[in-house]
Amino acid sequence: MRFLILKSVLLAALLIVAVACTDSRPAFKATDISGVDWGGEFELTAHTGKRVKLSDYRGRLTVLFFGYTHCPDICAPTLALLARALDGLGADAGRVQVLFVSVDPAHDTPAQLAGFIPAFHPAFVGLTGSDAEIRAVAADYKIGYQASPGAGGIDHSGGVYVLDARGRLRLLVRQGAPVDDVVHDLRLLLKEKR
Repeated sequence: MRFLILKSVLLAALLIVAVACTDSRPAFKATDISGVDWGGEFELTAHTGKRVKLSDYRGRLTVLFFGYTHCPDICAPTLALLARALDGLGADAGRVQVLFVSVDPAHDTPAQLAGFIPAFHPAFVGLTGSDAEIRAVAADYKIGYQASPGAGGIDHSGGVYVLDARGRLRLLVRQGAPVDDVVHDLRLLLKEKR
């Protein structure tokens, strides 16, 4: 009898140690960047002409993508992917906000963005501002961009950030990620307590 009690206590102790040593963080498909000390609040002009702050979207997941409307290769496919991801969330799509920040403020006026962004999804918001505002936001989020030599375009970073409902940077989704992976990660973040 003592042997059975001792064995049970030992098994219980091993189980507690095993559970304690197990990584309880969710298994994201994207790169988990939780805890980075960059990013943060900003205020820009939406494609509606209204000034908005990042914090206006607190309480929802925020998907943040930097690009421009005349981008020949990265931006339209990424926005289409994000639209498919929202569709894949079903009723939970209303708990996610996609923000497209233009890195071409000279051309991407609110009117230009208004003719571009809603074509991908009516809930998407296009953002622009002065050159100084865009440079500051891009620097805060570690986004590189510059005019393409001779091509008339802009070379820019192609990743997508996901912020949790509290406004903290959590994920970096690589360019060309499968839509199922994006939906998977958004669902994991939506399950977190606010």
